Amino acid sequence: MHLGGVRTALYAYLFAKQQGGQFILRIEDTDQVRLVPGATEVIYDTLREMGLNWDEGPDVGGPVGPYIQSQRRDTYLPYAKQLVQSGHAYYCFCTKEELDERRAACEARGETFKYDKHCLHLSPEEVQRRLDAGEPWVIRMNAPTEGESSYHDIVFGDMTFQNAEALDDMVLIKQDGMPTYNFANVIDDHLMGITHVMRGTEYLSSTPRYNFLYRALGWEIPQYIHLPPVMRDEHHKLSKRDGDAYYSDFIDKGYLKDALVNYLALVGWNPGNDREFFTLPELVEAFDVSRITKSPGIFDVKKLTWFNAEYIRRMSPEDYLAAVTPWFDKTLEGVKIDYVRLAQLMQDRTEIFSQVPDMVRFLKDMPDYDLELYTHKKMKTNPEISLQALDMLRPVLEGIPEADWLEQTIHDRLMAAIAERGMKNGQALWPLRIAISGLQSTPGGAVEIAYLLGKTRTLARLDQAAERLRSALA
Repeated sequence: MHLGGVRTALYAYLFAKQQGGQFILRIEDTDQVRLVPGATEVIYDTLREMGLNWDEGPDVGGPVGPYIQSQRRDTYLPYAKQLVQSGHAYYCFCTKEELDERRAACEARGETFKYDKHCLHLSPEEVQRRLDAGEPWVIRMNAPTEGESSYHDIVFGDMTFQNAEALDDMVLIKQDGMPTYNFANVIDDHLMGITHVMRGTEYLSSTPRYNFLYRALGWEIPQYIHLPPVMRDEHHKLSKRDGDAYYSDFIDKGYLKDALVNYLALVGWNPGNDREFFTLPELVEAFDVSRITKSPGIFDVKKLTWFNAEYIRRMSPEDYLAAVTPWFDKTLEGVKIDYVRLAQLMQDRTEIFSQVPDMVRFLKDMPDYDLELYTHKKMKTNPEISLQALDMLRPVLEGIPEADWLEQTIHDRLMAAIAERGMKNGQALWPLRIAISGLQSTPGGAVEIAYLLGKTRTLARLDQAAERLRSALA
């Protein structure tokens, strides 16, 4: 699901629950040509994962089902015929080739093509004759070409459009007997008792079409809440190519769904104060449609990442371990590592879980590193001092029995040896950490890393590092 659609569903859920209403899931699949296999399941899975459980829908039922439009196809034609009888719609027999020819001629004149009501003036007898003959047909709306249409939007206020620009004789029933998206939604919104329509601003100018149909059928028009788009910045939409358009993009990167839902609620809406962190029930309580902005909501990935890091820090150690374990497994397969201790060291360092593999990979494979890392002004180290430190610490570590290879033991033995030698802690521990990790920044220091690696691997890495330093200094 696109993040714009996810946010629309979230706002609709929050508003419905706050008002004590019903949150209804309807699958709009009237355009069978564009139907994507598995798309419906993605909608189900995404909304459920977010906690947006629907009160009525295809899989839970309800009083106004079915909730899949293709299963309601017999519902729509009678209403279209009613509009034909009242003069608000008519049968059209124009072929695709005829329409393409007229469209090309219109574009050649530099004009925007609109259907020219060619079939509007066919007599009832001619229409019936052609229907009886089995000619392909559609039913079109008979839109007014003069005057203007107005309506009130809860976010954007009073909206007025010239009929000549906003309305056209759009198709209501297609040749395959299926309704168009525009027509089906009007019928279903009425039959399902929809009181509020919440959708993107791209439908602001289309709304007069729907209102024309509501009035023609003698139905009450719902209230409209048009939402500004979700954008990457003021000038660019979210894009699939950049990996920032879909809900699943961010879940796959290791963002927490609670952080994503919380942040997404604030993209285009604010609670009227400085509060930023909300659970879903708290969002229901705080949500106010009057605080939806008119300007595009900017989806700032850096801000989301900050949100996610805060959520991770607030996780219980047990929950963090459960969430990070698959990422450890992905990187540390075949290596015996104390995941509980590693998780303790990683939790405050994790912003998004997809960063974890790069942060822990050194525990499995020693990376290539520049010997310049041994030079540290603050620690007062250089390659010569580092080699002295490694040679001094090597027998200390070797003297720790395997059964006693614990952080506290490693710490106590190292500290005692460093103090006895009269070195500063940093002069000895910095080279040791570089030698066994190959990294300037690691989760935990030399003691923690040595514990995680185990005695055998720690000594092997220390020996390799000392040999490199000796060769470089020779």
